[in-house]
Formats: sequence, structure tokens, C-alpha cells
Amino acid sequence: TGKGHLVFEIDALGGEMGYQADRVTLQSRTLNTGKGVAVYSKRVQADRREYQKNMKKTLEETPNLRLIQAEIVKILTEEADGRAMVVGVQTRLGGIYRVSAAVVCAGTYLSSSVIVGECVCPAGPDSLLPAGALSENLSSLGLSMRRFKTGTPPRIHADTVDFSKLELQEGEREITPFSYRTDKRKLNEIQQIACHIVYTNEDTHRVIRENLGRSPLYTGRIHGTGPRYCPSIEDKIVRFADKERHQLFIEPMGLDTEELYIQGFSSSMPEEVQIEMLHSVKGLEHAEIMRPAYAIEYDCIDPTALYPTLEYKHISGLYGAGQFNGSSGYEEAAVQGFVAGVNAARKLKSETPFILGREQAYIGTLIDDLVTKGTNEPYRMMTSRSEYRLILRQDNADERLAPIGHELGLVSDETLQKVVGKYDAVRREIKRLEHTGVPSSDALNALLTSRGT
Repeated sequence: TGKGHLVFEIDALGGEMGYQADRVTLQSRTLNTGKGVAVYSKRVQADRREYQKNMKKTLEETPNLRLIQAEIVKILTEEADGRAMVVGVQTRLGGIYRVSAAVVCAGTYLSSSVIVGECVCPAGPDSLLPAGALSENLSSLGLSMRRFKTGTPPRIHADTVDFSKLELQEGEREITPFSYRTDKRKLNEIQQIACHIVYTNEDTHRVIRENLGRSPLYTGRIHGTGPRYCPSIEDKIVRFADKERHQLFIEPMGLDTEELYIQGFSSSMPEEVQIEMLHSVKGLEHAEIMRPAYAIEYDCIDPTALYPTLEYKHISGLYGAGQFNGSSGYEEAAVQGFVAGVNAARKLKSETPFILGREQAYIGTLIDDLVTKGTNEPYRMMTSRSEYRLILRQDNADERLAPIGHELGLVSDETLQKVVGKYDAVRREIKRLEHTGVPSSDALNALLTSRGT
């Protein structure tokens, strides 16, 4: 539930993620509304392909940014003053690019393997090629690599789902945008797409228990450590054997596809077992799998080998971000990419490092946790991780971080003035209320009596 906070903070600093998420919102909801406002957390269902397309277009149109699409297989280093330093990168085709800083943000592709039942094959997400050579090179440079694991649920065809048997989950009536750049009125004019909720049952659990002997989790085929807060469905059945059912969310992948995502149903079971599991769920009796669920193992580093700038301690100019640092999720990866990128640029310009404290932002909490405590599982941001969560609200991210974004050159003078003006008005109103009272009178007493007070 801390992921939404990260997106607001990126936006306040001048980043792009929140604005692009607003542009492709399919549904918006606010989590934690049963608790205090400080831990409200916005989440959106986004159109994945449109987000990717829009973000790539934005990069292509960014001044002074050169885009090269290639697989990097080597980080080139040289010794200087007793310490290795980055001097270039090499592509699989032999191309060499001279650089003084490099950010490794390889996601879950480093020597990655996809696992479904007894099938283990070298591959990254969506069957793309794994980055084996880069992983070997990083090991040869002295980086201590370890193995983590994550997973994904099956994708099913919407036309084969009986939605009449599912619980409807509509979006919230008034959407608060992630980004200050988003027109709130236009955002609230979009037609939100409904998601649905369904539950596993005893039959589902029986199928899983009967096939645990075929699960790579329990046969020893999976060696990586998975995320504690997002276990596979077979892991849930074993760990929470007393639970009669588990909640699943049926979510659209986009406007231009019939593909649906079953959140909460990730698995590495053989495909035929996945089909039997799926068909045991109410409303999914005839559902057709378009892509089976799978587990994926990948290499990552111990993040305690990094400075708070996310620079590797033993190689000058080498930075890490995202799953490479042992974290989990798009939002966690985005904020680390932002911090690593800013610090790489500032290092080259001989400027002071950019470091956020735990008291300043959830971003500061996340990075401090990683580089000081490390993690023995894919790290996920949650509001409970921050001791400052009552003051690190979503709705004051601009007040906290826009001045810093302005200093970095990513927030314009005009935007900063709007933020300053907004909070000047808040302080004036608080002061007015503190010095405004209503004296006792017959009219006031009559009003209070009429209201039953």
C-alpha cells in the first residue's frame, strides 16, 4: 500500500511515471480508506501497452537524450587511484560506448529462467531473451550475485468468463490524479472499466494439494527466494491451510485486448494443472488460458554493497536500480531509477549527491532500508515500513519534494510557484481559523438546539 505514495513522490520531483499512468488509467481506486487519511494509497489499473508506447514516445522526444537499443554484455572498467571505475559498455554485437557512469536496471532478466511444472527454460518475462552474459560479467567484476524469484498469474480470454457469477468492483467516483500536470476534469470524464472479484474454494484447494508433488516450489526446481507478500496460490494453500478461500481480482490488460489478468493466482504448476485449478473457480468454469502462469528466477545483488546514492561501493560510476537491487515492483524500480539516474548525472557534473532521508519521503525509506538493512526477499514498499508515515502523505508530496525537484532542474519555476502559493493559502486559512470565533448569542443557541447539539 505504499506504492501509490512513491508515484506521487516521483511526480513531485519532476518524474514522468504519474503523468503517464494518469493518461492510460482504466480504473482508479484508493486503498486503506478504512484507516487514517495519512495512509490512503491510490492505485490504478493501467493500459499496459499504451503506457509502454507513450513512455517510449516521451523518451524519443526528450532533448539531449540519445536512445540506443542493444543488449549490453559487459561493463568496461579501468583502475584509477586503487579503485575500479566505469569507462564504457559493450554490446552483444561488439559495439563499445564510452561512458563514465552506467545504471544497471536489468529487471528480472539477469540469467533468468522461466519455470512451469517440470519445464525450466532460459528466458525473461514475456518469453524475451535472458541477459546471461551481463550477469557473468558483473560476477567477474566482483559483484556478489544471488537468486530471487517472482511469478505471474495466467492470462485468460474475456469472452470465456461468466461475469454474472463474479462480484463487480467499480472504480471510485472522483479520481485524484497522480500528476500535477493532469487535467483533473478530463481524467474524471473517462469511462472506467470494471474489475471483478472472485474466490477460490475447497475444490480449487483440493486440486492444488493433490498436485503439490508436481509444483516446482516443492520439488526443488525453484531455488530463488520469492516475495513474502505476494506468494503463489499453491504457497498460499500450504501456508494458510486454515483459509477456506482466497480472493482473486479479474483485471483488464487494456482497452484493445480481450486478455484478462488474474491477480492473486500466480503459479508455477504444470499447465494442465493450472487449467483444472482455473475451472474450479466460480465463473471461470470454461475460461481459456491465453498465457499460462509461470515463475521466474533471476540474479540480483546484495544492496548493502551500494551507497545511498545507489552507486556500487567498489566501482566508481556503477549504479544499480530496481529488481537488480533486490526490490520488487514497478514503482519501487521507478524511484530507484530516478535516484540512480540523477546521482549518475550529478557525479559527472561534480555536484553534491542527491539523497532523501527517511523523514523526507517514502523514497528515502525504501533506499535506506535496502542499503543499510539489505533484504532476504524481493523488497516491497508498504506504509508500515515508514516510521514517518503520518506526515509522509500522498497529498503533501508536492510540498515536501517540489522544491528539491526544482533544485534538480526538473520542476519549473512556474510549477514551484503554484506549489508555494497553494501552501501559503493553506497556512493563511489555518491562521484565520485559529483567530476566528463565534461568540455566544441567542441566535447561536437556537441554531445548536435546532440541530440537536
